[in-house]
Amino acid sequence: MTLDIRPLTPADKGPEYLDLSIRAFGPLDEARLWAITEPILADGRGVGAFDDGRLVGGAVFHDMRQWWHGKQVPMAGVAGVNVAPEYRGGGVGRAVMTALTGQMAERGYPLSVLYAATMPFYRKLGWELAGANYEAVLPARSLLELARPAGTAPKIRRPGPADVAEILDITGRVHEQARDCGPVTWDEPTVRRWLDGPIGRYVGPHNYAYLAPDGFAGYAWAGGGHEEIFVDRVLATSPETTSALWSVIASHSSVASKVRVRIAPQDPLWWLLREQDAQLGERDPWMLRLLDAPAAIAARGFPAVNLTVPLEITDDLCPHNTGLWQLTVRSGTAQLIRTPSGSRPAESPPSLVLGARGLAALYAGTPVATLRRAGLVTGGTPRADALLDAAFAATPFMLDSF
Repeated sequence: MTLDIRPLTPADKGPEYLDLSIRAFGPLDEARLWAITEPILADGRGVGAFDDGRLVGGAVFHDMRQWWHGKQVPMAGVAGVNVAPEYRGGGVGRAVMTALTGQMAERGYPLSVLYAATMPFYRKLGWELAGANYEAVLPARSLLELARPAGTAPKIRRPGPADVAEILDITGRVHEQARDCGPVTWDEPTVRRWLDGPIGRYVGPHNYAYLAPDGFAGYAWAGGGHEEIFVDRVLATSPETTSALWSVIASHSSVASKVRVRIAPQDPLWWLLREQDAQLGERDPWMLRLLDAPAAIAARGFPAVNLTVPLEITDDLCPHNTGLWQLTVRSGTAQLIRTPSGSRPAESPPSLVLGARGLAALYAGTPVATLRRAGLVTGGTPRADALLDAAFAATPFMLDSF
């Protein structure tokens, strides 16, 4: 078998792509598939594997921004990784992901995130567990008992396609204010399609969205009936808007019996509920990879910790990350500067030694002691471990799946 690995183009949209997607993931909504995939192919964000001219594997990525300690970092969200069943186990997936990684790096993305169907495959390519998409379940009646702030409730309205910029601005303000780690901001065309298009994330007979000057909420009837509500997100910068948006959702409590909500581990809802009615009902892990280590470090936010720690990184898939480095964090910003071979003083502390997986997990806030026990880092010093834990401390979460 001689594979031809090349970028996917709009000309590749057709029966073969549809057939491959169905064989890989099962029955799907064709209109939804093309609504998502066409803009991606038009922008050249994907690669395909062809055997004798026939598409046998492929992968694409979304143009996203991911928040890390209140700062957004350009991120490529990998999706649609598929291999024809009869070609699985023959190296097609690795060839596709290797080419896609190069494409994402060439496009200037410092980070990449994916939801893995199988973790060992992606771990071999340098992705590692970083965070999760959390879903809480609670009785609908519990929302009627939320604590109410004393301030004036804001005006709430139904948004449309013209409000995309405002929604994205509010999303950014919320994540920046909370110094969040992990959630993403989508590009404007995608959010516009959610408000006016066949994807219909926030439009349609069962999907709703509401907008306030400093908040946004999206939710839908779920479960095939009117007994359950699925809350996609509730984001707000003030207690008054937080309460007002939840009040809209709570108004359905006379009909709905249960609410499922995508939620952050530190979402205000946990503190607004009067009783311990909300329980985590689902945890969907996602994996992270650094495509450009210096750029990813420079773009990330950090707490007020000062440190200088030597690192030794090995990354076979992204060899430009390989080498001796000095990590410096000062006043909430950081630099990863390459150390020329032989220039490090003999009295310097030993470097923390890690590969792509260890680097991704460290970036996402995994304690160094955990990485040591998992065999993902060696070397370093106890003092450096403590400083790194303080600098990268995070509870990563996401409110989106892709």
